[in-house]
Amino acid sequence: MEKKKLILIGAGMRGKSYTDTAFKYGDRFEVVAVAEPIDDRRNYIKKKHNLPDEMCFTTWEPLMAMEKFADAVIIATMDRDHFAPTMAAIDKGYEIMLEKPVAPTPEECLKIADAANKKGVNVLVCHVLRYTPFFRLLKKIIDDGVIGTVYSIQHAEHVGNTHQSHSFVRGNWRNSEESSCMILQKCCHDLDILQWLLDKPCKRIQSFGSLSYFIPENAPEGAPERCTDGCPHSDECYYNAIKLYYDDKKNGWFRTTSTKKVAPTDDDVMEALRTTDYGKCVFKCPNNVVDHQVVNMEFEGGATVSMTMEAFTKNSRCSRFMGTKGEIIANMGDDHITVLDFATNAYREINIADAFAGDQTINGGHGGGDPKILEAFYDLLCGNETSNSVCNVSVACNNHMLAFAAEESRISGRVIDMEEFVENIKKGI
Repeated sequence: MEKKKLILIGAGMRGKSYTDTAFKYGDRFEVVAVAEPIDDRRNYIKKKHNLPDEMCFTTWEPLMAMEKFADAVIIATMDRDHFAPTMAAIDKGYEIMLEKPVAPTPEECLKIADAANKKGVNVLVCHVLRYTPFFRLLKKIIDDGVIGTVYSIQHAEHVGNTHQSHSFVRGNWRNSEESSCMILQKCCHDLDILQWLLDKPCKRIQSFGSLSYFIPENAPEGAPERCTDGCPHSDECYYNAIKLYYDDKKNGWFRTTSTKKVAPTDDDVMEALRTTDYGKCVFKCPNNVVDHQVVNMEFEGGATVSMTMEAFTKNSRCSRFMGTKGEIIANMGDDHITVLDFATNAYREINIADAFAGDQTINGGHGGGDPKILEAFYDLLCGNETSNSVCNVSVACNNHMLAFAAEESRISGRVIDMEEFVENIKKGI
């Protein structure tokens, strides 16, 4: 089996996850260089993949200044740091696996897609949900016509209350000026999936939502700036940072993100809570992204979709697909998908594991999506046939436009015509 050489730019949680998976596929991939400004993260990649000092960089620019020496680049930097390294990698002729979202603005998305198409390189956007057994089974049921023509979808992205507090109040994606709007950063997955499942373009879009709860006015009386400052409400507060980050030793995600260390100690965590916004009261953070939003869409052919993004839930995704022959009820937290057949008026459960019997990646990261996208990327690099989960960067960027249009609608109060919206963006480039 031919081994493909990878460069990693951005060794945070997603970059680490992709290259950890690549390490497990050692017969297919070899990580040969890394660019990451945080020492602990960069040194983890260096040790894990046995990299020499001269192949470890704090920034991506020296890597892209070198003659091409690998097959592909994984770009997993923060949202606002995607555009420049991606354009440089395209110019060098590298194949690219790019963490979502493609870029934080519609103009940068379209420029990346245009550059990749002109250069003839593949940019595989990390819409990992497409590769999960859950959504692959949904796609098969719909494509097989089991419920006939789909005319209505209710889809909910239940962000989860503590996930919201961690990532979108205290964390890296809390402020649209620092990252991107909430509907793009969290739901570009969902908007991509919905268009993939229906396999038709969205014609019109409308959205409502706001930041309503995680605001200074809702801080309880006497709450200090930090949870470490002796809050009188600490016992009953759902968002007590000491409970979430320090006391919960099993929550590696919160602990590693807050400290920016791969294997943090309790002292590292407490220091982060005392000195970073991960330890701040959730009502006193510099956040501005919404904590709830609804997006209504009309697709070509008449299908209508209502998508809700909600912080005040337990983390999960669930959907109902209503067609001319039946209905699908699907909850990503379940081990099955339920189908109602109008002909028999009976429900049946399709077990997800049974549908993918023998698939050893089913329990991997992102519900099996992480290993599957690495497998698809390898096939792409080798010129092999890939699954229908793969989409080129132009399709991904077109689906991103739904998020940008939804945010425009939320702010302006208008119903957005998608063709007109995209054309106006292109005129401005």
